[in-house]
Amino acid sequence: MGEEEGEMRIGKKNKGEGDEGPCLRREYWGLVENGIPATTGEADLTEGQRKAVEDQKLKDLKAKNYLFQAVDRSILETILNKDTSKNIWDSLKQKYQGTTRVNRAQLQALRKEFEILHMKAGESVNEYFARTLTIANKMRLHGEKLGDVLVIEKVLRSMTSKFDYVVCSIEESHDLDSMSIDKLQSSLLMHEQHMNDHVTKEQALKVTYDESSGGRGHRRGSFRGRD
Repeated sequence: MGEEEGEMRIGKKNKGEGDEGPCLRREYWGLVENGIPATTGEADLTEGQRKAVEDQKLKDLKAKNYLFQAVDRSILETILNKDTSKNIWDSLKQKYQGTTRVNRAQLQALRKEFEILHMKAGESVNEYFARTLTIANKMRLHGEKLGDVLVIEKVLRSMTSKFDYVVCSIEESHDLDSMSIDKLQSSLLMHEQHMNDHVTKEQALKVTYDESSGGRGHRRGSFRGRD
């Protein structure tokens, strides 16, 4: 169920996970932000009011569960003693407000690193993808909405010149909007393997030629020596 059907997502920042956490239904946000409405006392409540209060408490328990799932374990241990979703939310806001400026600075640094990123001479396709995806995932963890298309475009325009032919071929024959990062990496790996095989064959031919030329020279020298 998406947001258009009444849900909101809480960002989850655990290591190795994406930037989307569990869904928190919109009906719970009033409790999270405002808390359970105060009552004068259960003795003065009608049956209907008492049932409404119990429903609010049940929803609050569900909201607490969503919040517990959405935070890092190290943060979770500091909020387990909070008795309502509002108390948890207020505590989280206080903890993270102080890190907003630091997070923004880190994201700016990562954006710059991503912008100037280029494949190094002698670097393999797998090594370059690992570097690129490490930076991209860090950006996502810091709140950047970085789609796969932007990563693919970045890789294609930052490969070394020996990949120019295959980059042009990929751009002309594939729809980058629907292409996956895995598919791009596979295509570049195949091209890299072909290049490596070609170099290996050339080296083998050169060795064979040198050995053959050296042998003929040695035989001619030996013949003249007998004269």
